[in-house]
Amino acid sequence: MDLKVLNEHKIIALLEKGVSIPNPVTLYLDDDVRVEQISGSGVTLYPGCRIYGSKTAISRGAQIGYEGPVTIENCLIGPNVQLKGGYFKESVFLKESKMGLGAHVREGTILEEQSSGAHCVGLKQTILFPFATLGSLINFCDCLLAGGTSRKDHSEVGSSYIHFNFSATGDKTTPSLFGDVPRGVMLDQPPIFLGGQGGAVGPLRVGFGNVVSAGSVLRKDVLSERRLIMEKPHRGGELPFAFNRYAGLSPTLEKNLHYLAGLVALEQWYRHVRQDFFHGEKQGYLVYNGALDNLRLAIKERVNRLKAVAEKMPESANDDGSDSIRNRNLEFHRNVDEVCNLFVGDLEMPSAHEHCDTFLEALAVQKREQDSDYITLMKHLPEKVKLEGTKWLQAIVDDRCQKAAGLLPAMRLFEKSGK
Repeated sequence: MDLKVLNEHKIIALLEKGVSIPNPVTLYLDDDVRVEQISGSGVTLYPGCRIYGSKTAISRGAQIGYEGPVTIENCLIGPNVQLKGGYFKESVFLKESKMGLGAHVREGTILEEQSSGAHCVGLKQTILFPFATLGSLINFCDCLLAGGTSRKDHSEVGSSYIHFNFSATGDKTTPSLFGDVPRGVMLDQPPIFLGGQGGAVGPLRVGFGNVVSAGSVLRKDVLSERRLIMEKPHRGGELPFAFNRYAGLSPTLEKNLHYLAGLVALEQWYRHVRQDFFHGEKQGYLVYNGALDNLRLAIKERVNRLKAVAEKMPESANDDGSDSIRNRNLEFHRNVDEVCNLFVGDLEMPSAHEHCDTFLEALAVQKREQDSDYITLMKHLPEKVKLEGTKWLQAIVDDRCQKAAGLLPAMRLFEKSGK
């Protein structure tokens, strides 16, 4: 069948399902798009939309392209999502999330419920927990942002903010955690504010409740909480720099391993807790599986970045005069595959079982008593139940980090932080 005719047949099928298409002649659907994966209930595809990919699913109430043309490629779009203008590829958008005009959102990205970005926001390998809000003119790739309890009390990134995710040595072992997974999923932590016209040099970790003043560029962890952070600009000058030295590899590895462990915990959360909240329509099942796929993709991305750095270690060891650094780097090179295997596939974590069972049993009771959506249920969980859930997820994080540290004794990982 002629592609033009096929496109017309699909558009007619969408119109017959009840999809609102104000100007059908401006809509393009490629031949892989599956009409049955697009809901007919309250969906609007505004003029200038281009939709690609067999994985693409659009749930009820979604509004696509209100502010400008939108290109979608293999995205999973939940109920009442608004993608107002831009390019969206292999990303997942949960219920009532929003992105403004000029967005550029790529693979490995998950926007959870009611999270949002204003105009001209770039995301890739980014996870926003519920309510997280990004201002305008932002590049926020390779990081996770948690914190906040509602749309009125949410973590926020000010306009013109950059997460610097590419190192001077040409690496992207730079993921940053703003908040954390074990407490962040409970939706009861104080929000994080990253002031506009600023940035963060990954990898780093920032605790809940912290406020970073406008114009500050973070270059170090801030694990303490509820602090006002004001960073001074660097003074001018010059320092020796060796591209292959990797003298600061241990702290970089710590942050990468902690990030990976958080992703593993979040995947378990989706499998054991989130899954039941996506039932009710075909698109929900697809969106849930898309979120799982993106979590696995995020883990794969971080693993690949670690392996790429490990390949440089023999050359680094030859260039460095320190025996301790040389031995440390070569140990990482030898054991990187075994370390990375701790974060992929079906993982056994006995230390987490007790808290997991206790939490899931209590959660099941709450679900029987409250027929509510995910956000409402989480916000009304008793504190003692949330504590068990946090202990379960933290046990996963600690288990993975401790096992990785055991494979890299020369690195002396997590000794200062304790975990």
